[in-house]
Amino acid sequence: MSSTVRETGRDAEEARSARRAGIALAVIVTCQLMVVLDNTVVNIAISQIHASLHFSTAGLSWVIDAYALTFGGLLLLGGRAGDIFGRRRMLILGLVVFSIASLAGGLAVSSAMLVTARAAQGVGAAMAAPSTLSLIAATFAEGKARNKALAIFSAVSAGAGSLGLILGGALTELSWRWVLFINVPIGLAIILLAPRYVIELPRKNGHLDLPGALLSTAGLTALIYGFIRIGQGGAGTGLIAGLFVAAAVLLGLFIAWEARSSSPLMPLRLIVNRTRGLTYLVMLAISGAVFGMFFFISQYAQNGLHYSALRTGLAFLPLTIAVFALNRVMPKVIAKVGARLPLLCGTACIAIGLVWLALTPTSTGYLAGLFGPLLLFGIGVGLSYLPMSSTILSGVDRDDSGSASGIYQAMQQIGGSVGLAILVSIRVGHTQATALETAAVFAALAFVLTVAATTGRRAQVSRS
Repeated sequence: MSSTVRETGRDAEEARSARRAGIALAVIVTCQLMVVLDNTVVNIAISQIHASLHFSTAGLSWVIDAYALTFGGLLLLGGRAGDIFGRRRMLILGLVVFSIASLAGGLAVSSAMLVTARAAQGVGAAMAAPSTLSLIAATFAEGKARNKALAIFSAVSAGAGSLGLILGGALTELSWRWVLFINVPIGLAIILLAPRYVIELPRKNGHLDLPGALLSTAGLTALIYGFIRIGQGGAGTGLIAGLFVAAAVLLGLFIAWEARSSSPLMPLRLIVNRTRGLTYLVMLAISGAVFGMFFFISQYAQNGLHYSALRTGLAFLPLTIAVFALNRVMPKVIAKVGARLPLLCGTACIAIGLVWLALTPTSTGYLAGLFGPLLLFGIGVGLSYLPMSSTILSGVDRDDSGSASGIYQAMQQIGGSVGLAILVSIRVGHTQATALETAAVFAALAFVLTVAATTGRRAQVSRS
């Protein structure tokens, strides 16, 4: 009898632990959804924002760029702050900033107020986002449980862009302000649930590495802003050249400083590892392709096919469904064949899908022109994201998990921002087809980098 009671007690405790872990995962993934989704959710509302707040044509791009600039520029600092001050604490504090900024943006009565609010959103996102992957790694041990959790996380990371377009279309039918207001109740729910269900890891001894933080933030900001200026038509050639020179010098100094620092912002051991370092570059290249596709196809649907905001968002459903469907089976696939084959197939599908889109005549309708390549693109994204996150987290010490997660998020955000700026500048001087072909080159580069990262060895990911 006593044995039965003990077994029943263990079963109940395991059930409670699984429930807590499930709620913790939901909190972490929802945070990731919010910060990634805000890259695209505003795209659909741009026309209404333009008319409502009387933006200039050049100034309108700052509704998107202000968020990208602060988010991308501060991510490494956010990752290191999580290691020192507590990852759960930084996630919560970041969401407080993000939610308040979202409310201010929704209430904006001028273009300056909205751009300032979007920049503040980026600050909050940079504080919260680097903690997500590290908290998953801490909540779930390597093996089936972690791979399943990472599959859900990867599905959200990969599908958030298209979800943002769908949600943005639906909310814009009410008012463009709702694309910002929607963050407030969701953020409040996460802020209330996180202290109860998300574990806090021991803080890492050390200091914040302020010189490294200043150098990396200034260097990344100069780099991203330089590409943003190119995307705006290349006005101010001297300024653009100066920004790139400044970025090269600052980031070079940052690497030199990190190599000597006793408490580095970005431990170089994380990126000199061949497989992990090249996988970071794969994420950089894929993100440029993904952001570019969302931008150009959403514009084509509204301006070329004359779709409403909601119908434009719904046009991306094949991609979204493919991403989420594949991520349900990807943990088993990776457990059997490793990360290499899925990532190779995924990057190839993304490249082919982009070439297909580029070759599609502008007069072609949705079913004949967009459905097929969007579905193939979604398959490629669904095959790619979990192998990347699994490879990056595999073998990382808990002390470095915040930094590893921050670099991952930085590669996604910087790759998307810089890639989109490059593609927009190409579109200004050429055609949309040329820009999409260039995006396909980004995906092809990701394929080559995957080959280089895994040649002579299988990707080191969790197996069961």
